[in-house]
Amino acid sequence: MADKPFDQLDGEIWLNGRFVPWADAKVHVLTHGLHYASSVFEGERAYGGVIFKLTEHTERLVESGRILGFEIPYTVAEIDAACKETLVRQGFSDAYIRPVAWRGSEMMGVSAQHNRINLAIAVWDWPSYFDPAEKLKGIRLDMARYRRPDPATAPSKSKAAGLYMICTLCKHEAEAKGYADALMLDWRGRVAEATGANIFFVRDGELHTPVPDAFLDGITRRTVIDLARARGLTVNERVIMPEEMESFEQCFLTGTAAEVTPVSEIGPYRFAVGEIATTLMNDYARAVRPETASIAAE
Repeated sequence: MADKPFDQLDGEIWLNGRFVPWADAKVHVLTHGLHYASSVFEGERAYGGVIFKLTEHTERLVESGRILGFEIPYTVAEIDAACKETLVRQGFSDAYIRPVAWRGSEMMGVSAQHNRINLAIAVWDWPSYFDPAEKLKGIRLDMARYRRPDPATAPSKSKAAGLYMICTLCKHEAEAKGYADALMLDWRGRVAEATGANIFFVRDGELHTPVPDAFLDGITRRTVIDLARARGLTVNERVIMPEEMESFEQCFLTGTAAEVTPVSEIGPYRFAVGEIATTLMNDYARAVRPETASIAAE
């Protein structure tokens, strides 16, 4: 738990084109985004003063809004610049960045096409998403009660706030049982992802990861696939059924918040924190650092 509630942190937040004191970045209780989940967001990390894959995140934010039927009233370049300026003003070198866009409070009801589209960007210090000691020995996952929905019933390609409701429920249930997170299946009963991170398995020196057709194809996920292929590893993007987990030797999660996190247990299945998982964890740690990323690119 944070030392302070998030509405009491220090600094400034970029809100609709201007910086406001952190405590004054407020919305009305009748804002549409709160009642009807007409909100999209991104999670980004800065390493050494540089936001990793910023433009990719911003482009996804804008596209998420379009999927939900609204246009964010700033260009990708303007949002990128605002994220960078917010990071500088907060005085962090390593930090978490949260852009969020939502429909405002001009109309209340399911229909609100003419509500203002707001955009805010906050930056704070957020270390490892999982307990560092647990991460090194592999975190434990529960099997989630809820499933990722059919794309015909929900906009699964948008990083929309409403899609995370079942993630919160599943993570809370897992934590109450002593687990760090939960593995979610999709509506067909196939392996999908954790509550806020993509998943990979290792068997016979090859990587296996679910096809992202009912959940986000994460930016960290794609980065790790590139890192694995750069090492000559085979990456199989395919349908994975839950009973297959018994045959996998290693497992790890990927995400902006989670970075690369080894998994030791999912329900009844056990995994070793092996060489491939730890190698990719270290490769990712080097790739996100500006000084090592530039060397790797040469």
